Amino acid sequence: MLADSCFMSVPERMCAATATGTEATRTVERFLRDTERRALRMAELATGNRDEALDLVQDAMFGFVRHYSAREPGEWAPLFWRVLDSRIHDWRRRQRVRGRWLGWFERDADADEDPIAAAPDPYEPGPLARLADREASRALESALRALPLRQRQAFLLRLWEGLDVAATATAMRCSEGSVKTHLFRALGNLRTYLEAHR
Repeated sequence: MLADSCFMSVPERMCAATATGTEATRTVERFLRDTERRALRMAELATGNRDEALDLVQDAMFGFVRHYSAREPGEWAPLFWRVLDSRIHDWRRRQRVRGRWLGWFERDADADEDPIAAAPDPYEPGPLARLADREASRALESALRALPLRQRQAFLLRLWEGLDVAATATAMRCSEGSVKTHLFRALGNLRTYLEAHR
């Protein structure tokens, strides 16, 4: 006779195997739900492609649940960001290799426009305010992309995620002093890049 776990879906088996009871499962789900948007934004900044970012975040969440969900909830944030960081590094490595051999097969990313994004917003404050917001957002995004990877990670984890220095050091796999140095340099570079938008 087959056990009931043979008929469970992969996510159900992962949650059942790693978390005991429904409360623990709900706690893991709540943590992932609270983290998913910020993780997606961080992955989007690293990849420049929403679909790739979605894949990286999903893979990081599965890896986190598989390996770390049994840990204490207080340890989850730095561990999750470490898993996502590893997935981003792996993606960058694969892109470098693919770029060497398949660079001529890349297609234009601007060719696909989303019709929903082009629909007018009834709550729009006006074209000038929208233009200023769009320019500021683009400037911030390009400034973040221009930062070296470690500086961008330190900035996003410390200031956007609100992790403390120790948790950021754990997530980035470096010393606390390195986190402080990377953050200091990131802030200096961002000030330089965004001087015109003050």
